Amino acid sequence: MPIIRLKEMNDMSSEERASKVVELRAELSRLRTMISAGGAVDNPARIRELRKTIARILTVEKEQKLGIRGKEEKASKKATKAKEKKKK
Repeated sequence: MPIIRLKEMNDMSSEERASKVVELRAELSRLRTMISAGGAVDNPARIRELRKTIARILTVEKEQKLGIRGKEEKASKKATKAKEKKKK
């Protein structure tokens, strides 16, 4: 299960995403430190989830800065509406 869903990422402000990335990176650093010290981690898959979530957040942030994110969503909504009209 993802840590944050894509819809939640899109709804966040830029500052909220930045603070979430800092929080997730701190947790990732803590887990990596535990592993390097020879300790056992409760959920090793959590490391992979954290890395992927951080990458997703940064991708959403970059897309919104470039103006890509909003255009794709609007285009897909228009295509869906057009398909619905043809079915009727």
